Amino acid sequence: MTSDPARSTSGEAGNPRVLIVDDNRDLALSLARLLQLMGYEVHTVFDGHDGLRAARAIAPHAILLDIGLPNMDGYQVARALREEGFDETMIIAVSGYGQEEDRQRSRQAGMDHHVTKPVDVKTIASLIGKPE
Repeated sequence: MTSDPARSTSGEAGNPRVLIVDDNRDLALSLARLLQLMGYEVHTVFDGHDGLRAARAIAPHAILLDIGLPNMDGYQVARALREEGFDETMIIAVSGYGQEEDRQRSRQAGMDHHVTKPVDVKTIASLIGKPE
């Protein structure tokens, strides 16, 4: 999509839109490809500011949001999205940290779920829901 700040890998029309926001490009693109093969419409960006812009542009069903982003971390992105009214969008924290304190901090920022890296694509798919 040339006007979209998110790099897009399209699935079938009408399938859940997933936005991946992660500064680890290899991880983001690999996960995007796996989800696309499962039938999701997937968009990827690599920092928090682009994550906000992409969410506004594509209105994703779910966002896989890395916590440790440069400049604007995942907590800040999640809070900003919730403040802007993205109440129906599922936000899933993706982090290398999985202690209870980390999970609580994700919840306080407005995230619905917290998964640890390495990400299991089947877990993600079960949280997001299956494409039709």
